[in-house]
Amino acid sequence: MTSPRARAAAGVSVADLGSYQQAVRRVLTCDLITKERPRPGVLDQVLRWADEMARDFRELLGYTLIATTHHVRLVRRLDVLDDTQQSIFSRRGKPFDRRRLAYLCLVLGSFQRSRIEISLADLVRIFTPLANTIDGLGFDPAIGSHKAAIVDVLGWLVDRGALRLSDGSLEWWARDTERGDALYDIDHDICAVLFKPARPVQHLTSAAGLVHEPPHSNPARRARRLLVEFPVAYYADVEPEVADALRAPGLAEDLVRFTGLVLERRAEGVMLADPGGVFTDRPFPGRGNAVSRAAGLLLAKIADLLEDPEHVPEPLPVPALADDQADLVSRMDAGLPRDGIVAELAWSPSEAEPPSPDDRPAPAEAPFVERSRLETMTTELYDEFGAASFTTTWQQDPRGLLDAVIGFLSDLMLLRPVPGGVLVLPAALRYRNIRAALPTRSSGGQLALVALPEPATRKDPPLQDPRTQEVSYTQEEER
Repeated sequence: MTSPRARAAAGVSVADLGSYQQAVRRVLTCDLITKERPRPGVLDQVLRWADEMARDFRELLGYTLIATTHHVRLVRRLDVLDDTQQSIFSRRGKPFDRRRLAYLCLVLGSFQRSRIEISLADLVRIFTPLANTIDGLGFDPAIGSHKAAIVDVLGWLVDRGALRLSDGSLEWWARDTERGDALYDIDHDICAVLFKPARPVQHLTSAAGLVHEPPHSNPARRARRLLVEFPVAYYADVEPEVADALRAPGLAEDLVRFTGLVLERRAEGVMLADPGGVFTDRPFPGRGNAVSRAAGLLLAKIADLLEDPEHVPEPLPVPALADDQADLVSRMDAGLPRDGIVAELAWSPSEAEPPSPDDRPAPAEAPFVERSRLETMTTELYDEFGAASFTTTWQQDPRGLLDAVIGFLSDLMLLRPVPGGVLVLPAALRYRNIRAALPTRSSGGQLALVALPEPATRKDPPLQDPRTQEVSYTQEEER
């Protein structure tokens, strides 16, 4: 006799369920919660549900919730490496480059557990020789780009409470490294939870060692993680047993109760949608930055193209997610240092047998749109709305904006860049009703792009559709 399946939020009353789900969403979308971050009061709201959340995160996703009176941190276990997570490492909206990421690791490694405070001058003295032993990195405070990178890294740590400025000024040091200085208190507990890899990185011979579990080890848990961590889970992207788990009744519904999100099933896959538009690090659609607004406008033009009876799109196979993963690992491994690895402790990936043709899912196909056509669409948007509508950053760089839009929509799993253009993935058709764009004059005299709702007489589904019939996005359009 099998034991009954554990139910998410089993001990939470109906009256309290909304508060619990809000706490869950907060933990999933904030890398570290402290008394001040993301804002005062959030930590207390989350700690109220710490015990219940710890159990649900462990049973549903295999994640570990670290909760103290000072901070809350969710330690995820990775099934795949995800290159869209770089937004976690950013400062004032600018993602960290490789130098900043390397400096961050070296700075964290410079903190000795016995020290409760450190001056910036001492930190630089410890940090500099470490950086200079790495070919192509180095650190010289006389070089402006090096100094700016360390300023961003220290600011990132201050934002998360790992460091607290007690005296002096980082800006003063940045202006005059000879006479300027700053004194920081170190919170070693926060430093320890900021980075918890699956294995010691100095003993890895491949970035694949950062993955905790192989995809086949627990299909149901893998399916839940896909729904929580990715914008959409396409059946064609995953192993057959994971696709079966995604289709199984109850699995996605558990996550709906756990997170308070809306379930959307289609023939191509499953997604959890947020009607409030906050359960994401890349809000879309909406009144966000120029890239987000231009992305909506470009999708509308792509939808018009695909619905044009005189245009017959060429369907091409969508590259498999496993192939993307192998390419990402190989690119990371190309820069992996080999010196200093202790052979006796080294971890190497096992030689897995390639799947047989019968086990490999048939590749999905998606319509192909050429790069030249996308450039024409972008030019039309500039002509229609005026270059000033796309902010000073992009008004003289339509090709750069197009590249940013393609990258943005690729992260959302709506487009798939391929040589010569993009493939339009099924979920992109959720946004075919974005007519979205009328120019309005902002207070600064600049045109802004404003998303407008569709007229109520339209019969197409809303962007967040709670229905669960497994029709495709194309079939839904015909209903």
